[in-house]
Amino acid sequence: MSSSGLERLAAATLFPSFDGLSAPGWVPAWLERGLGGVVLFGRNVSSRPQLRELCESLGEAVVAIDEEGGDVTRLERAEGSSYPGNAALGVVDDVALTEQVAAALGGDLARCGVNLDLAPVADLATDPLSPIVGVRSFGSSPELAARHVAAFVRGLQGGGVAACAKHWPGHGDTHDDSHLALPTVDVSRKTLLARELVPFRAAVDAGVASMMTAHIRVPAFDDRPATVSPVVLGLLREELGFDGVVITDALEMKGLAASVGVEEGAVQALAAGADALCIGAELYEDALASIHARIVSAVRSGELDEERLAEAAARVRRLAAGFPRRTGETLRPDPIGLVAARRALRAEGEFELVRKPLVIELVAEPSIPAGPAGRGLGFELGTDVVRLADVPRGGTELLLRHDRQAVLVLHDAHRHEWQREAAELLIGLAPNAIAVETGLPLWQAPARGRLATYGQGRVNLEAAAERLLGKPV
Repeated sequence: MSSSGLERLAAATLFPSFDGLSAPGWVPAWLERGLGGVVLFGRNVSSRPQLRELCESLGEAVVAIDEEGGDVTRLERAEGSSYPGNAALGVVDDVALTEQVAAALGGDLARCGVNLDLAPVADLATDPLSPIVGVRSFGSSPELAARHVAAFVRGLQGGGVAACAKHWPGHGDTHDDSHLALPTVDVSRKTLLARELVPFRAAVDAGVASMMTAHIRVPAFDDRPATVSPVVLGLLREELGFDGVVITDALEMKGLAASVGVEEGAVQALAAGADALCIGAELYEDALASIHARIVSAVRSGELDEERLAEAAARVRRLAAGFPRRTGETLRPDPIGLVAARRALRAEGEFELVRKPLVIELVAEPSIPAGPAGRGLGFELGTDVVRLADVPRGGTELLLRHDRQAVLVLHDAHRHEWQREAAELLIGLAPNAIAVETGLPLWQAPARGRLATYGQGRVNLEAAAERLLGKPV
């Protein structure tokens, strides 16, 4: 093959990101060289018309985005998502509703010009201490997760946006974050086949267009990170019969970068069977050029088979052709999101407000995929907010100064001892306090009333505010 042909094949497998609301000059230059796609983040989105204009400037490349709904949104990062995330949908357990929500979300993306959504999460919520999965999962039951993963895939792809089930072969049974370390899922092969792999098999059966790898070790299969393991990726092809695009999680993440390296990880992932390389949120033009050069060099030296690279590039092109990018009139988000959030809300005790509330947010460090939450419950209630990141030492003074009914907002309090201690202290000082858990409600605050939203998307908080205010729905 000619040098230019080889360089175009290598470029077709690369999915970089960039900073700003418009593409910098190096992006169209790489598009001319055959760049396969780009991954957009919240920093690339200020409005839907702006996003549509940006996507229209990206030629024929695949445009991917992490739009899971709930806690993880790029399209509505400032205000919070119009759709609940997986945990809320799993609690409702209505597959028709999940398909409707995914179809509405996909319609929003398609009208903006996005044609690959890096969703749904197919990981199980196996380890309750996981900082990375939690409410992003449909639940801990393989069968429940499987039926909702399949429904989400059908809804999203029915609207013309490719889905991506993640993170193969399952990131749920670890409380390490692969952004920061290389986690290990140390369970038997039999358990993995009967548990973690079930939702991914359902995604394949539903015709999912792509799968994202996890930077995790699964010793039952291989000691290498799954992203660069021919055994783990071979299982996806041979055991599950998947013939779509395998896309890596970001190469910059420590789970891969610190164990294999970015450039070497790119070559090894392609050799193992990956087709598209997500470069990451903080690696730009220089890293793209370096990775591209390393791939070309690997083919010329015989480290990477040219046919394998050609196969990968062809799969990326096939996805782009199968889900052509289109744009359309910007519409208001579908109200199905709020309908779903209301159905997911769980309430017990005396939870209606009897006087003007003071929202006290016990703010935990957000996960890297989610980032900071949107406007918060205080905005939805139209009231004052106090944000705490530790146990308040002046709890009595805090409550007396405001003379309001306390509404405590927690997130995954079962993972944060300080949140539990703070909640118990404040509830002890304010017996009429109400607790709102926006994560997994695995710890029950000793409050007179409790709400569980199963996520902190905008609609989750709208549903909670309606209930607190006693509004009919």
